[in-house]
Formats: sequence, C-alpha cells, structure tokens
Amino acid sequence: MKIVFLDIATMGDDIELLPLQKRGTLISYPLSNAQQAIDRIKEADVVIVNKQYIGKDEIDAAQNLKLICVSATGVNNIDVEYAKSKGIPVMNVVDYSTESVAQITFGSLLTLVNNTIYFDAVVKDGRYSANRHFTDTGRFFHELKGSKFGIIGMGNIGKRVAQIATCFGCEVSYYPTSGVAHCNNYPALSLEELLRSSDFVSIHSPLNQKTTNLITMREIKRMKPNAILINMGRGGIVNESDLAEALNLEIIAGAVVDVYQKEPIPSDHPYLRLKNPDKMLLTPHIGWASIEARRTLMERLGENIDTITNQSLL
Repeated sequence: MKIVFLDIATMGDDIELLPLQKRGTLISYPLSNAQQAIDRIKEADVVIVNKQYIGKDEIDAAQNLKLICVSATGVNNIDVEYAKSKGIPVMNVVDYSTESVAQITFGSLLTLVNNTIYFDAVVKDGRYSANRHFTDTGRFFHELKGSKFGIIGMGNIGKRVAQIATCFGCEVSYYPTSGVAHCNNYPALSLEELLRSSDFVSIHSPLNQKTTNLITMREIKRMKPNAILINMGRGGIVNESDLAEALNLEIIAGAVVDVYQKEPIPSDHPYLRLKNPDKMLLTPHIGWASIEARRTLMERLGENIDTITNQSLL
C-alpha cells in the first residue's frame, strides 16, 4: 500500500513516522504546491495532508485513491462532497489536541492578563534593579476568580476549557454554535447574551457556514469594555480587520489569537499594526502541537488507515 504525505513539514521535524511506516510504503514531502500534489498522488492508495488542499483535480488524478486522511480536526482544505461522490472516505482526527489547546488557551490568556511580558522585561532590562521599591508598580492585574467566562463552541476542547475556568473560580456559560445545547453542566446563552455578560469570550468552534465571520464589529461592540476575546478555533470565525480596529478604538480591553484566516499571516496584517501591541497576544497556530498531541495524532492516523484496511477496501 502506497501512503503519500504531502505536507509533512507542518508536523515538525521531531515527528515519529513509525505508525505510518508500518502500515505501508510511506512517501513524504515537506510541502507541495498544487501541481506537485497532483503529480505526487497519482499512484497513492492513501493521501495524508495537514493543510494541503485536495479538490477535484487532485482526486481525479489519483486513480488508486481509497482514503484521504487529514492530520487535523478541520477538513476545510478537502472537497469532501466531491470525494464522497467518488466513493473516497475522508477521515480526520478528533480529540487528539484537547489538553494542548486548553493549555495554550490559559497560558496565553494568563500571560496577557498578568502582564507577564511587561514584568519580565522590567527585570531583564534593568528597571527592577534600579527600582527603589521591592516590587514594580507600573502595572497591575486582575484575578480570574469571580469573572464570567463565555465559551463559543462546547465540544471536547470547549468542555476542557470550561473545567479549567471553573477551577480558577470563573462563572462559565456557553453559546452552542450548532444550535443545540447539549451540555447541561453550564448555562447555554444566545450569542448576544454571552457577549454582553462575559469578561472573557473564548472561541473553540470549527469553521463552517454558521461560524464564518461570526464575530464582527457589531458583535464586538456588544462586549464589555474590559473584556478579552480569545480565538483558538479558526481564523475565519473572527473578522480580523474589525478586531484590530476594536482594539485600536479601545472597544474591548484585549485579545488572544492563535489562528488566522491566512496562515502564516502577511507582514502587513492589521494585528501587526496595532497602536498598542500590548493589548494583543499572538501565537503562530501552535495550540494543537504539543509533543504529546502530535504523538497521539500520528497514532490516530495509523488507526484511520487500519479502518479502511479492515473493511477490505484495499
């Protein structure tokens, strides 16, 4: 069985390939452009991609193709309907990065809320050494305890974030992007209610027709002036120009972002041109990528290939 991984460089240089190698002949490429993808999968039985696009042209070129594996949860880069019309399953991997994303969510949020980068600089650049006081009084911070923590999207990651927020003493509520309130542990609110009442709004939903451009200037204006918006879902859920403008106009207090509409972001992105960069903490779509999460991801990819093999489709 021929397994072709078109963009394996996105997984990191330390990734363990054995879960794939023991299931067939693995041919991997760091990255592939559109034409290279077509040429490289012509004889593939299984194609694995992370962010590489697989559409009609790619599927038609792969005459032996029996399975498309996505090394992620989202499948926005796959023409799923066309694959389905050709009888080719598309399998993603879910619940591999729950702990990783939840950890980055609070690590980043606390870094922003606690002014950690500022205080670190105060010590390292000598200001603290020259201080007459035992502490720095240039900035202060709020505790999370007693705050209202709103979650958009109560899937596995959203639930884990809710658990951690509760441990900090936050009052948790959520907006179900599916329209179905399936979690009874926390109150479900309308989007408007959640935005108006929350001190922190944390996005953990997939990108689909319901969530694309879900948060625009209109929604941001409904938030509290002291609120912080966190996007760990997908970049297209938040209108990026609107969020940057809202921060410049001080409509909300700050934002934490790990995902972007275009990745990597261009050098002239509005997030990189804020009047006050301290209002925003940015990370390079790294929430999914703990060592443990990527290890689990590779194992699950192998199991997905086994599913097709066990169905005697290969």
